[in-house]
Amino acid sequence: MISSLHIIGSGGFGGAERFFVRLVHALHEAGQPVAAVSRPGGMVMPELRPEIEHHGVPLRNVLDLPSRWAIRRLVRERRPDIVQTYMGRAMRLTRLKGRGPVHIARLGGFYKLDGYHHAEAWVGNTTAICDYLREGGFPADRVFHIHNFVDLAPPLAEAELDAARERFGIPADARVISGVGRLVEKKGFQDLLEAFARLPAELEGRPLHLLIAGDGPLSEPLRKQTRTLGLGSRVHWAGWQRDPALVYQLAEVFVCPSRHEPLGNVILEAWSHGRPVLSTASHGALELITPDESGVLVPCEEPPRMAEVLQALLADESAQRQIAAAGRAVADGQYGRAAVVESYLSLYDELLRHLR
Repeated sequence: MISSLHIIGSGGFGGAERFFVRLVHALHEAGQPVAAVSRPGGMVMPELRPEIEHHGVPLRNVLDLPSRWAIRRLVRERRPDIVQTYMGRAMRLTRLKGRGPVHIARLGGFYKLDGYHHAEAWVGNTTAICDYLREGGFPADRVFHIHNFVDLAPPLAEAELDAARERFGIPADARVISGVGRLVEKKGFQDLLEAFARLPAELEGRPLHLLIAGDGPLSEPLRKQTRTLGLGSRVHWAGWQRDPALVYQLAEVFVCPSRHEPLGNVILEAWSHGRPVLSTASHGALELITPDESGVLVPCEEPPRMAEVLQALLADESAQRQIAAAGRAVADGQYGRAAVVESYLSLYDELLRHLR
């Protein structure tokens, strides 16, 4: 068995945090000794099961010396084999001394690399991120690519879906397009709204509605854009959802409209819910999706093209079924729990044999 300590410093709960929780749980279920560190009062802590050893450390900012000392003390007391940090704050505050555990930095984006050099190995969740690390001067033989994973989601009961439609104000006969993500410029929801405005109000006699789950600084500007486009009655804002399963499963088609996306956890999650995915051709989508097989790709920041392709997909139920099935198969295989956990455990074993 290989003991590991996983440290994350964010206070929210988005794609990176959901993956953190999934991996910690998966390692525990695989019989590995695992512990987690996150901010007290943050949104990660309540998502961890009671049986997971958890330590609260403030991790206020990258200059929080008491948190740095608390992490060092925790490592000294627990003596894990592996310390794995997620994103910049946890990385910069984890400064280990001596020949203790192996420190792995896990990256899910093209972060500034000036605070990452003191790790001993680096994991990127896409090949593009791994290339970015190597091009940034990190030793190629200690940069590793390991995917994120999702668990296949069971179908929700029709009664739950009907109740959700009523709660979100969506007519019972509406055809629904869904999107999930933080409401910031790079997620491209302004482009999705522009594309949606180009679609007919009805398709095959049924109203067409858009459901968006998320929150962020563009919340009010996007609502204003919705009103300006005359879409107020057909666009529904679900807000931030701890578990967006209902938003995925209400969708006939799921759209990821990002202008920039290193990976795209929402694509994996939509696949896990058996939904056909239309995505912009961001870095992550290009790596995840086989075009016209496991998903449909359109150029970034081109609402007219997005509208054209989306309308064609909505008109082709056979294509929807085939794309959804192919995506779910990918989520269950290459991006499944077993494959990713095995990759991490193999990496831990390799690093311990060669670095310790």
